Amino acid sequence: MTVAEKEPEVAAAPAATRRRRSFRPRYPAWLTAPSLLYYTVFFLGPMAILVAFSLATQQGFGSLRYGFDTSQYGQVTTSLYLTIFGRTLVMAAVGTLLTIAVGYPVAYWMARYLTTYKMLALLIIVVPFWTSFLIRTYALKIILDPNGYLARDLGINILYTKYAVAVGLVYNYLPLFILPVFASLERMDWSLIEAATDLGARPFTAFREITLRLTLPGVVTGALLVFIPMTGEYIIPNILSGGNYEFVGNVIGDQFNQAQNQPFGSALSISLMLALSVFVIIYILVATKEERFGA
Repeated sequence: MTVAEKEPEVAAAPAATRRRRSFRPRYPAWLTAPSLLYYTVFFLGPMAILVAFSLATQQGFGSLRYGFDTSQYGQVTTSLYLTIFGRTLVMAAVGTLLTIAVGYPVAYWMARYLTTYKMLALLIIVVPFWTSFLIRTYALKIILDPNGYLARDLGINILYTKYAVAVGLVYNYLPLFILPVFASLERMDWSLIEAATDLGARPFTAFREITLRLTLPGVVTGALLVFIPMTGEYIIPNILSGGNYEFVGNVIGDQFNQAQNQPFGSALSISLMLALSVFVIIYILVATKEERFGA
């Protein structure tokens, strides 16, 4: 066989190899039926009900007339509710920044300096998450009580203020930030830091240019995982502020439970979800990028 006759076989071999490597097993489509059913019943169904409520007209206390009335959305844009929306987003942003300030050093210490007790430290952080969210918030209220040791002995009396709400946000959502950042730090090659310091870089410069850059996808992912549920928070402002510092979630709850104004409460809910959809899209993009980078 001549060289010219062998060339097509050689060219075809890599193509066949690529086809074998790109092969992915195919599974029956019906395996997705349980998740699709769950998604339809518990997400699309309630969303459709909210949309129908938001376009209905209030006829009396708890009485509705279904139609296509968008006046509820116009009421959302009034100064009062825009102020509440702004307060919610600002407090969620502040809570996220405080969570980053507290959680990143903890995750860094665990990933960089712990060896034998690393899993134990991770367990200590996760264990409080096994307790009910409501119980943890009430426990924090007991700690911040005006008659407790913080207020009596240290003079820290912040209960029923926005500061108590900020502390509650950080306390309850801290594990959600530490876990993705810890995972990013665990995948880091720490020899890069040693090489940078050997070449004359200062510790903070090496941290800023290497560690922070490599773990930035995890930081952004953790920040969004914390920020998004903070904006819809209901329990923490209700318990720790005593109704003095309401979030949008508290207003929505009042509209449904007390005022029995389902159309306006639904319009508030959908407006909040539309605002948060921007951050959800950012989270998906960052998470996808981090997955490709990790692979």
